[in-house]
Amino acid sequence: MRTQTCRTQVMGIRISFWLLLVLCGQAWVGAEEEKAVCRLQWRTVSNSLYREGDVIIGGLFPLHVVAPELDLTFKGKVTTAVCQRFILWHYQWMQTMLFAIEEINQSPSLLPNLTLGYLAFDSCLAEHTTVGAALAMVAGQEDAVSGSSCTGGPQVPVIIGDPRSSASIAVARTLGIFDIPLVSYFASCACLSDRQKYPTFFRTVSSDAFQAKELARLLQLLGWVWIGVAFGDDDYGRYGVQLLLKELQGSDVCVAFSQVIPKAHSPRRIRHIVETIRLSTAKVVVVFAIAQDAQALLEEAVRQNVSDRQWIGSEGWVTSSDISTPQNLPSLVGTLGFALRKAQIPGLGPFLIRIRPAGSKTEPFVREFWETLFECSLEGNSSSSSSSRAERPLCTGAEDIQEKANAYSDVTQLGVSYNVYKAVYAVAHAIQDMLACQPGQGPFENGKCPSINNIIPKQLLHYLERVNFTTPLGDIVNFDMNGDPPASYDLINWHIGDKGMAEFVKVGQYDSNIGPDQRLQLDLNKVVWGGGWTDKVPVSVCSIPCAPGTWKALQKGKPVCCFDCIPCPDGEISNKTGATECTRCPEQFWSNNLRTQCILKREEFLSFYEPLGIILTVLSISGAMLTTVVLVTFILHRDTPLVRANNSELSFLLLLSLILCFLCAMSFMGRPLAWSCMLRHTLFGISFVVCISCILSKTVVVLVAFRATLPGSNVMRYFGPLQQRLGICLCTLVQVLVCVLWLTLDPPLPSQNSATVRSATVVLECAARSLAGFAALLGYIGLLATVCFLLAFFARRLPDNFNEAKFITFSMLIFCAVWIAFVPAYVSSPGKYTVAVEIFAILASSYGLLLCIFAPKCYIILFQSQKNTKKNMMAK
Repeated sequence: MRTQTCRTQVMGIRISFWLLLVLCGQAWVGAEEEKAVCRLQWRTVSNSLYREGDVIIGGLFPLHVVAPELDLTFKGKVTTAVCQRFILWHYQWMQTMLFAIEEINQSPSLLPNLTLGYLAFDSCLAEHTTVGAALAMVAGQEDAVSGSSCTGGPQVPVIIGDPRSSASIAVARTLGIFDIPLVSYFASCACLSDRQKYPTFFRTVSSDAFQAKELARLLQLLGWVWIGVAFGDDDYGRYGVQLLLKELQGSDVCVAFSQVIPKAHSPRRIRHIVETIRLSTAKVVVVFAIAQDAQALLEEAVRQNVSDRQWIGSEGWVTSSDISTPQNLPSLVGTLGFALRKAQIPGLGPFLIRIRPAGSKTEPFVREFWETLFECSLEGNSSSSSSSRAERPLCTGAEDIQEKANAYSDVTQLGVSYNVYKAVYAVAHAIQDMLACQPGQGPFENGKCPSINNIIPKQLLHYLERVNFTTPLGDIVNFDMNGDPPASYDLINWHIGDKGMAEFVKVGQYDSNIGPDQRLQLDLNKVVWGGGWTDKVPVSVCSIPCAPGTWKALQKGKPVCCFDCIPCPDGEISNKTGATECTRCPEQFWSNNLRTQCILKREEFLSFYEPLGIILTVLSISGAMLTTVVLVTFILHRDTPLVRANNSELSFLLLLSLILCFLCAMSFMGRPLAWSCMLRHTLFGISFVVCISCILSKTVVVLVAFRATLPGSNVMRYFGPLQQRLGICLCTLVQVLVCVLWLTLDPPLPSQNSATVRSATVVLECAARSLAGFAALLGYIGLLATVCFLLAFFARRLPDNFNEAKFITFSMLIFCAVWIAFVPAYVSSPGKYTVAVEIFAILASSYGLLLCIFAPKCYIILFQSQKNTKKNMMAK
């Protein structure tokens, strides 16, 4: 972009030097004795329109759009330039200037004692012809001048034009050194707002800075985040797109492609651009170009049947009748863009259709206008070649302009023409303010007022900067410090009207004088969308917006609009479309299955009501009831030899402790609470110690009783009932002491399992924060069980009828096996199943003790009572 700008600047310098040489070469001064005479050597511009007046207003209008090639050989005189391809719409602009001057001259209130004249040139839509025309206005076109006229002020103190930004830049740079004001009606490049570079430039069209900003806002408003851009290879296109891209920085809108429309309109290059548009996934294309460049691009798009795009136009072409033809409209219907605010100028319509070739012989453009409008050839026309006249039918000059639908007589879209109208009135009001100056109170040195008979451009420039008036249509016109007017646009949408003709329907507007929130207004109900969407806003995205529950992961090497949608991790959510990251849920919350909201974590503990809890509860109660049955059986048969021989007191105590062992398993179920956490471990530890202590006492008694039968043995007196009770109490007291210390110093309390912090469920458990206390409790039980197992193992060979050590050995073997297997199972079990493993170990060991020790005795008591005799008990 910078290289192209530099190239344009260098070209402009070359043109300026050439034209200054032309200006200098236009006149030569012959030194005669009596006076000096300046003679015009040649004219560099073919045709102009002139009317005498007290003040001559210059005008630059590109009536033709094909300029002759620039000759830089300097080998001969420059021939008269002939431009090609007459544009009716542009001719309306020139006629609007003439109409405004006529209206002012007839006004009794504005410049009543002064007549405005005009000098309008065809700029031919090229920089060198435009600058040449501007210099011709300033230097004059008389064949010869003499005396003081040679060195006098410029013939034209102010120029209305040019419509192109590039040409306006060239003219402003060239004439700026002479302080000649330039008031453009269509040059909207934001670069022209640089007052240091262009101090004499004014315009009645809004700066592209506003258009680019509102284009970016429109794209974001409609959700078009994946767009293509095509722009003209001139200052208007380059600066406009540069501003647009600047406005889009930091937004969600990305550019899929950016193509430059060459000025030469090379068919190969234009086809390549359209091919790029057709293959792109971007459904919205912004074309920032003048009408001629946009026409070349869009007509090729129509030829290639590119009809699935939503076209967005700049004000340079969006109301062009040359583009919106019935042939192009089916592919371009729905085009949306900003256009100059249109207005109805009273009296302009009749003024435009007044023209007749017979009555306008002094106006050089009428004949060509007539032939272009009616596609005919007037007799005696010298502007057309013989071959072209032969191809056209003859016309009389009496044809009716109103009967021919054309862009010239169409006064429904007076955007540019109204800007011409306002430009003329701005100059007139500036001159009016000059006339109103009171001697001695002027704004110049020593209070001087400006000269009116010979207007000095610098003085007119001063008044133009301060002009502030209301047009006959009620619009306020003024210029800011950069020479720019307040911005206002109509938002235009292309509809298909009657007979297949295009209708430019206003669907919104922009006004910089309104509050920021209301400046851009759009009525979506009126819009007909392009690309085949009709009544539905087109979708143009590189990637479909990520739904809630996902986040955007940018694709490597692609714009930020191209991304993949990644589901949020567990425990994180995104609750809006297009989230760039996921949000972690608070500590007590977890993401739902869709990852769209945080919900309370599901609390998990071993409940009485779940299947596993019910099974364990049934086993626990069944074990307690079975133990109670055994206890009742023993109580009922307490006087039988079998019960008496097995130490009924220890058996009763053992059965009671077993009941507690079965029931304590239920304390491990349900929601953990502070009291339940302390109760379960205390009840478990004490009940099992009582149980093991009883079995240990029974084992010792059996072993000592067998030894006491040996001659001379008197050991039994040390293991009487009292000593047995004391032993059990002593063993239990140690466990009670361990429990008291544990509960006092660092008791188990309800907590959440740390392993489930990053999960949808939180496991509630009783955390044994003091591993030493828990290990002491289990270790003491294990110690008693080991001692009991060893003693029972030593006594396993006692006589069968008397010896129950064998059953105690089996029971202790099961007990130890269960609790040894418990350790790895407890550590590896997840969540609530750790509690289930502990309960299972309690129940399994309890059932093992009950069945191994008491099942054989109950079987004899209940089913083999003949063996329940003292004789059988004493048998060897």
